[in-house]
Amino acid sequence: MEPILVTGAAGGLQGATGRRVTETLRDDDHPVRAFVRADDARAAELKDLGADVIVGDLREITTVLPAVRGVRRAYFTYPVTAGMLDAAAVFAAAAHDEGLERVVAVSQLGSDPHAGTPHMRRHWVAEQALDRAGIGAVHLRAAVFFENLRVVIAHSGELALPLGSPDTVLPLIAATDVADVATGILLNPDPIEPIHWLAGEILTAAQAAEAFGVRYVDVDPDRWQQTATTLYRDPVTVEHLTNLWKLFRDIGSGHDLYQVTDSIERFTGHPPVTLHEHLAADHN
Repeated sequence: MEPILVTGAAGGLQGATGRRVTETLRDDDHPVRAFVRADDARAAELKDLGADVIVGDLREITTVLPAVRGVRRAYFTYPVTAGMLDAAAVFAAAAHDEGLERVVAVSQLGSDPHAGTPHMRRHWVAEQALDRAGIGAVHLRAAVFFENLRVVIAHSGELALPLGSPDTVLPLIAATDVADVATGILLNPDPIEPIHWLAGEILTAAQAAEAFGVRYVDVDPDRWQQTATTLYRDPVTVEHLTNLWKLFRDIGSGHDLYQVTDSIERFTGHPPVTLHEHLAADHN
């Protein structure tokens, strides 16, 4: 059985979908080639799971080419930081060279050449690079992960975001649902549509805060940016989130993309995880 290549397999602060995909595949005894950035304790854990671990940089063709060799299907994800377009271009070229037949890639809900944040526009460009490689790219345009709100609350003890009204609407999703949809598509032998919008729950800022048991506080955008600079220590993350929260504030009560999508249940066999369920699972 050919291995499935999983990038971002070590996991991180932004949902750790690659780690979830790796664990799920290994639980079902599927061979996995896990691509990680560092040979650290997390890589050792992947080896203990039985994954074939490759250490490298997704922006560097000399490490990506060996990773895709002998692979037909792969999961591609890249954190919200600098280098995403470089990584997508390198991966597209390597996957094309090796003749991959399906690459499931994480994108963003509003990916579009005219999207409201620079990083959403970059994701659209990355989608084009993967599509043009002829590698059966399937793009998961995901809503805001529950984990993004958790980071803010862990820092301040409240949902302190520059969203304006507490009635501002947020499209949200559990990172586990994104990973499980990806796994389902990777294992599906049938032709799959190239784009799937993924949102698991639509909540107002006030409803999201209530689920966490905290209050929602509208903060000044400049104050938010200062806080985010300290919290994330990454200019691309700060740029993206600052623009994202502004976009939601400007949209206000909702958008056509803000709807729970059937792709989650279709590929996972279960309804989308709600925020209350996500938080309850963490407490068990």
